[in-house]
Amino acid sequence: MIVAEITDPPPQAVLDDAASLARELDNVPAKTAGNLLIATWNIRAFGSLTLEWSGGPDAEPKRDLHAAYLIAEILARFDVIAIQEVKGNLRALRHVLKKLGPQWGFVMTDVSRGDAANAERLAFIFDTARLKLSGLACELVVPEFNDGQTAAPANARQQQFARTPYAVSFLRGDKTFVLVTLHVDYGAAAAERTPELKAIAEWLLDWASRMNEYEQNLICLGDFNIDRRDDERWQAFASTGLTVPAELNDVPRTLSASPDDPQRSHFYDQIAWFEEVGGRPYLSLDFVDAGGINFQGLVLRDLSREALSYRMSDHYPLWAAFTV
Repeated sequence: MIVAEITDPPPQAVLDDAASLARELDNVPAKTAGNLLIATWNIRAFGSLTLEWSGGPDAEPKRDLHAAYLIAEILARFDVIAIQEVKGNLRALRHVLKKLGPQWGFVMTDVSRGDAANAERLAFIFDTARLKLSGLACELVVPEFNDGQTAAPANARQQQFARTPYAVSFLRGDKTFVLVTLHVDYGAAAAERTPELKAIAEWLLDWASRMNEYEQNLICLGDFNIDRRDDERWQAFASTGLTVPAELNDVPRTLSASPDDPQRSHFYDQIAWFEEVGGRPYLSLDFVDAGGINFQGLVLRDLSREALSYRMSDHYPLWAAFTV
C-alpha cells in the first residue's frame, strides 16, 4: 500500500472524472456577490478513508482518495452544505476539507448514541469567504415534560428524536438564516417514521413563529426518509406548512434511480421552508432555483452501483439558490 495525500497531484483518471463531473456541476449557479447557495447531502457512512487514489475492490474502508477528491469538487460549488451520516471517524471529512482549502470550516454534533442513531453525526461544511457563523448552534430536543402533543408515543417522558436535528445560524451579507438538518430514523417499517416527522414539523413551526419576529430565515434540509410525495410521511412533514420548491419535485434523490427508472417519487432528501407564518410571508431571502447533482454514469464508471454508493454515496446532493 502506497500512502497518498489528497493534496498530492491526482492521477489522470481522477482529473478525467472531475472534468466529467464539472459538466453536471455547471447546472448550479455560479457564486456571485448577490447569491446564497445551500445544499444537503447524505454521504453514505462518511467516516474513514483508504489513503490511496484507487483502493481496489478489496480495500477497507471502501472510500478512497479518488472519491474524496470528487466529493470535495461537489461541495466546493456551494456556500454551505448540510451533511448527514458523518461517522465517529473523521478521516474522510478531514481530507475533503484539505482539498477544499483553509477558507472552509465545519461544525458538527457529537456521535449520536442508541441503535436507531447508527453512531452518526450531523454536520455543516461552509465557505468562510462567503458567510460566517452568527452565533447559534444547537440540537433540537423534545421537552422532558410537555402536553403530550409534541412527540409520540405520548407519555410522562416524551420519546426523543433518534438523531436530534441540528440547527446552526449563518450570516451572508446582512441576512441571517438558520439551517436545520436532520436524518429521520428509517425504522423497521415506514409507519414508524410518521410520528417523528410530525413532531419535527411541529417543533419547526413553533420555532419559526418565534423567529419571525426578528426577520430571520429558517430552512430545513436533510434526509427525511419520505418514500412518496403525498404519502403518510409526506403529509406529516407538510402538515404545518413546510414547503418544498416545485423545482425539486422531479429530481432523483438516490443512486437506485437510473435513466430507465428515475424513481422521482422517492422523496427521501428535502430542502424546505415555510412560505408564510402567522399569515405573513416568512423568508426574506428570495428563492431563485433548485436542483440535484446526479453523478451516476459520470464518475467511477467501472464500479457497480453498490460499489459506487460506498465510494460516493447512495444519495445525490440537493441544492437551492437564493438572492441576498
